[in-house]
Amino acid sequence: QVQLVESGGGLVQAGESLRLSCSASEDPFLFIYAMVWFRHAPGKELEFVAAMRLSGVSTHYADSLKGRFTISRDNAKNTVYLQMNSLKPEDTAVYYCAADVTFSAADFNYGESSIYDYWGPGTQVTVSS
Repeated sequence: QVQLVESGGGLVQAGESLRLSCSASEDPFLFIYAMVWFRHAPGKELEFVAAMRLSGVSTHYADSLKGRFTISRDNAKNTVYLQMNSLKPEDTAVYYCAADVTFSAADFNYGESSIYDYWGPGTQVTVSS
């Protein structure tokens, strides 16, 4: 099993920034191939935000968020981050991180929630006008 815990959410005003963290506690027999951020906004479906493999520099972003959000990692801390700048009220959502341990993530399917094996409980981000 892999345990994921998100942190860093909160209440901010439009235009401000937040940095979310997702720390992983891994089963020694599992390897996390890729990690991803999704969000679930009120009245909307689960939405892909950003993903990256934990080796190399490959990153992927939702087109609508590219340029404002940045995904990064600190392998020494076993943590993935999501830097969110210029936040808008429509960014309000519960943000989840998830991990792929089956080498399923690829360039063509990284945004599919079904390929990720473990999920954190989420962290709330609320952006006021």
